[in-house]
Amino acid sequence: MILGSVIDSDINEKRIALSLDTVKKYISNGFLVQLEKDFGKNSNIDDSELQKLGAKISTKEEIYKTSDIIIKINCPNDSEISSIKEGTVLIGSFFPHLNKDKINKLLKKNIKIFSLELLPRITRAQSMDILSSQANLAGYKAVIDSVYEFNKAVPMMMTAAGTITPAKFFVIGAGVAGLQSIATAKRLGGVVSATDVRLASKEQVESLGGKFIFAESSKNLETSGGYAKEMDEEDKKKQEELLRNTIKNQDIVICTALIPGKKAPRIVTEEMVKSMKSGSVICDLAVEQGGNSAFSELGKVVVVNGVKIIGYKNFPSRISESASILFAKNILNFLEIIYDKVEKKLKIDENDEVVKAVYINKEIH
Repeated sequence: MILGSVIDSDINEKRIALSLDTVKKYISNGFLVQLEKDFGKNSNIDDSELQKLGAKISTKEEIYKTSDIIIKINCPNDSEISSIKEGTVLIGSFFPHLNKDKINKLLKKNIKIFSLELLPRITRAQSMDILSSQANLAGYKAVIDSVYEFNKAVPMMMTAAGTITPAKFFVIGAGVAGLQSIATAKRLGGVVSATDVRLASKEQVESLGGKFIFAESSKNLETSGGYAKEMDEEDKKKQEELLRNTIKNQDIVICTALIPGKKAPRIVTEEMVKSMKSGSVICDLAVEQGGNSAFSELGKVVVVNGVKIIGYKNFPSRISESASILFAKNILNFLEIIYDKVEKKLKIDENDEVVKAVYINKEIH
C-alpha cells in the first residue's frame, strides 16, 4: 500500500504531516512511503534522512497519481483535487463546513475523507486529537510572541538599582491553548489570571498557579463535549463589566476563546483596548475565526494608542517542527485503527464511534 504526503500549497503553512518517527513506523508496518522533494525542510529534516529510512522522494503529481492514502495538514486546493486519483483515502484536518465545495468535489471522485478535527472528546480519541495537540503549542507560542513584542522584563527582578515588578498576564479562555498560555507565562515569572465562562475551569487554572476570575451565571455554559456555549445578553453584560475592570490593569492579554462551528465571540472591545497602558500587548489566537479582540487583523501586528494587537495566522505553524511531530503522531494513531497490519489493508468500521465521527461520506450543503 502506498502512503504519500506533500508540502502544503499554502505558503504560510510550515507544518508537515509525517515525522521521521512516523515514517519509520509506517514503513515497518508495510507501507511504501513517498514524499515530495524538500518535504521536511521546515522541520529541519533533509531528504537524505527520509531516504535512509526507506521513503521515496517523488513529485507532487506522481504522489497524487499513485498513492492509496494521502496524509495532509489542510484541505487540498482545486488543482490538487483534480490530481488525486479516484478512491484514495485522504486523512488530515479539513474543516468541511469551511470547505464545502472542495469536500464535495473530493466526494465526487469517491475519495474517502477522514477529518480529525471532528474527533469526539472521549478518552480513546485523545491520542489522535489534533485540535488539542496544536492548540497546546499555539498557547505556548502566543506567550512567546507576546513577550517578544513586550519591551519590559517579565519576572520580578530585585537589583541594587531597584525592583522591576513582574508582568501581569490575563488569559481569556481556559481551554487547551489557554491553559498552556497560563503555564508558560507562569514559567517566565509573570503574574497570571484567567477567565472562562465554564466554572469547571477554575480548578485547572488554579492548579497552574493562575488566579481565576469568573462572572457568575445561573446557566450552564458548557456543552456535553466540554466546549463553551455562547452567552445570552444578560451574561454578556456581566462578563463585559468584569473584563472592563480587569483588562485595564494588565500588561499582556492572551485571547483563546472559540465556539466550535461559529464565529469567535468579540470579547475585548475598543474601549477595553484603549483603556490599557501604552506598551501593553494583546495576542488574539481567535483572529482566523473573526477575533476575540477589537482591532485585531489577520496576519498583522496592529498598534492602537500604544497597545500592540497581535493577529498572526496559524500559530502552530510558527513552531512548525514541534507541531509537525505531534500532528504526525495523531494521524498515525488514527490510521492504526483503520489499518489491518496482518492483512496489510484498510478496514474501515463505520460503526466505530471514532471512525464514524471523522468519516465524511456525504455531500455537504
